[in-house]
Amino acid sequence: MGLIVQKYGGSSVANTARLRAVAERVVRTRREGHQVVVVVSAQGDTTDELIRKAHELTPNPPRREMDMLLATGEQASIALLAIAIDCLGEPVVSLTGGQGGIYTDNVHTKARITRVRGDRILRELAAGKIVIVAGFQGITVEGEDYEITTLGRGGSDTTAVALAAALKADMCEIYTDVTGVFTADPRIVPQARKIPVISYGEMLEMASLGAVVLQPRSVEFGAVYNVPIHVRSSFSDEPGTIVKELTLMNGNGNGTETGEKEVLVTGVTHDTNVAKVVLVSVPDRPGVAARIFGALAAERINVDMIVQTTKAEQETDLLFTISRDDLPRASEVVRRVARELGAKDVLEDQTVAKVSIVGAGMVMNPGVAAAMFQALADCGINIQVISTSEIKVSCLIDESRVVEAVRAIHRRFLEENAPGPVRAAATGAAATTAAAAPGSARATASTAASSMATPTAAAGSTSADPQPGATGSAAGTW
Repeated sequence: MGLIVQKYGGSSVANTARLRAVAERVVRTRREGHQVVVVVSAQGDTTDELIRKAHELTPNPPRREMDMLLATGEQASIALLAIAIDCLGEPVVSLTGGQGGIYTDNVHTKARITRVRGDRILRELAAGKIVIVAGFQGITVEGEDYEITTLGRGGSDTTAVALAAALKADMCEIYTDVTGVFTADPRIVPQARKIPVISYGEMLEMASLGAVVLQPRSVEFGAVYNVPIHVRSSFSDEPGTIVKELTLMNGNGNGTETGEKEVLVTGVTHDTNVAKVVLVSVPDRPGVAARIFGALAAERINVDMIVQTTKAEQETDLLFTISRDDLPRASEVVRRVARELGAKDVLEDQTVAKVSIVGAGMVMNPGVAAAMFQALADCGINIQVISTSEIKVSCLIDESRVVEAVRAIHRRFLEENAPGPVRAAATGAAATTAAAAPGSARATASTAASSMATPTAAAGSTSADPQPGATGSAAGTW
C-alpha cells in the first residue's frame, strides 16, 4: 500500500518485553501491506551509561572515540529487534547507519547529515524484507576512511525523517513514551491537552525551546522535504499528533476555509538545559561579535539569546545563552577569545531556565507578549532576558521558578477559564532579543535573534543541516 518509516525511542525498546511489542507492531504494519523501514535508538539509558563509563576514565574523552563507543548502543538495538521480528516469521535485515546510506560531515559527536543514499534499503525492501536502520549515526564521506559519526542527542529522529525524505515515504511515525505533542509538559501541567495537528513552524519552535518529543533538526528535514510526521505512543494505538504543512490559517484541515488563526498560543515550553554567559567590558568596535560567535560556531556550539548592552563609550557587555551540555567547551572558547580581545571578565550562570510560548496566531495579535509578562509578574517572577519572533516569545528566568512559570502561563492562555483574545498594546512581531531590567520587560539594548523558522542558520548558530540537494531528486538519494 505504501512506504512507512517508523522510529522507536530508547524507552520503547528498553527491555525484552518492549522489544517484542515493537516487533509485533512492525510486523502488523507489514502484514497490512506496507513496506516498513524502522529506525531504532539505543535501549533505555544505554547511551547515558556509556557516557558515564567514558567519563570515569577522563572528563574529556576524544570525540572520535566517543562516537565509536556510543554507536554501539544502536547497533545492539537493531540486531535485537531484527531477531525478535525474525521470530515472528517475517524476513528482516538490520543495517548500521553507514550501511543504510547515512553520510555525514566529519564533526564527531555533532555530525550533520549531508547525504542519504537509499539504494541498499530499496533493494532490501524490493526483496520483501523489513529494514531496520540504526539511528543517531552515520559515516563520513570525506576521504576514504569512512569514520563513524553520531548526530547528537535526539539524532535518531533526524535519521528517521531524513530516510523518509530520501525514500519518498508516505509517513514518518515517531514512536515514543507519550501519546503526542501537548500544550505543555503534562508531567508538570496536568491540564495540558494533546495537539492533534501542528505546523512545521510551530513544532520547530517548540522543539527548539524545550519540547523534547522531537529533535529540532528532524522537524527541519520534514519541513524542507514535506515529510508528514506522526508523533505517537508505542504503548497504545491511539492517534497522536500530526506535524505537517498547514495551508489554512485556521488549521481546520478541511481545505475550504481561510481566516485568521483563532488560537493565539499553541503551546508553552520550558528548557532547564540552559546556561548564561556574559563577557564583561568587551571592546565596542566592529567585528568583535563576529569573532566571538564565529569561534563558537566553529565548535558547533549553538547560541540562543544574544544581548549586547552598551555601558561606556568604548565598552559593552555581551550576554548569550547556550546549552549547559556545551558550557565546558564554550567556556574554553570564550575565555580564550576574551583574553585576546581584552575583555575584563567572563561570567557563567547555570541557575537559569527558559520559558516560552509558541503560536502562529500571535502574528496579528498585539498584546500576547504583555499578557505573558503579566502572568509572570503576578507570580513575582523576574525576567532576565526576553527573546521574540513572529510566532514565539521566550523569557529567561530563575530555574527554581520554572514550574510555577509554566503553570501560570498555561493557565493564562490555554485553559478553559483563560481570558479571551489579547488586544492590549504590546510588542510587535519583529524578531528581537532584549535584556530586561529587574521587574520589567523594558529593553536596555538588543541584537537580532534568529528564530528557527527556516532551515538557514544564523551567525553563531548551527541549527540547520546543510541542504544536500534539490527536493525533486530521485527516491533513494538526495
